[in-house]
Amino acid sequence: MAKDNSTVQTRIEGRTAWITLDRPPLNVLNISMMHELNEVLGSVLPQCDFVVFQGNGPKAFSAGAEVSDHVPERVHEMLTAFHAVFRRLARADCVTIAAVHGHCLGGGMELAIFCDFVLADESAKFGQPEIKLACFPPIATIMLPLLCGLRAATDLILTGRTISAEESRQLGIVSRIEKNGEVQQGARKLIQELQGLSPDVLRLTRRTLLKLHTDEFERQLDEIEHIYFDQLMRTEDACEGVRAFMEKRAPVWRRH
Repeated sequence: MAKDNSTVQTRIEGRTAWITLDRPPLNVLNISMMHELNEVLGSVLPQCDFVVFQGNGPKAFSAGAEVSDHVPERVHEMLTAFHAVFRRLARADCVTIAAVHGHCLGGGMELAIFCDFVLADESAKFGQPEIKLACFPPIATIMLPLLCGLRAATDLILTGRTISAEESRQLGIVSRIEKNGEVQQGARKLIQELQGLSPDVLRLTRRTLLKLHTDEFERQLDEIEHIYFDQLMRTEDACEGVRAFMEKRAPVWRRH
């Protein structure tokens, strides 16, 4: 299914789709890549029982969204395209797995933690650094309190700090840790384990587990998007954070 100049590579093995974020070295997600990911998911989700996300290259699963797409004239398209991925995944009936190595930051971490399972090798580093650019991660504001509690979620989102695979496992963000270089093998082993179960009952049980969260997810995301577009993006600091990053200088925040 790969296309020329594609940044999302897909391989189908039986009823498992392996989706690779292919924009090395850091697999940063830009707008066109988000649109492509949506197109790929629209194709593979109806025909697969398992979907595995992974990153190309030795450095990263994904270091997040392209900062240059966060300027006022593009941020609405960027966030709408990105959130369409999660709205699609929330309605999916297949088991989703993130096979994480290296840097897993920002939007990359949001994609990973939205999956049913997060497998991380020992090198993996997780973080939501958006606050340092004077913005916040909408998906993570929904997911992290569910995964690790409000106190830990507040710590991660308000400090923007990066944490290890082991700390992520202790917080409930990571399901299992694999040895370096063996995270794909770990994903295959997990799929084989799940394939030994009743497909119908596995699907029904997963749907039941996620029902309350899925019912609330789109409502919560709609509200957060309103805050993001109508309040956050109207602040001077939101624009200053992106400009400072692109100009490789320290930001100058507005002081009241």
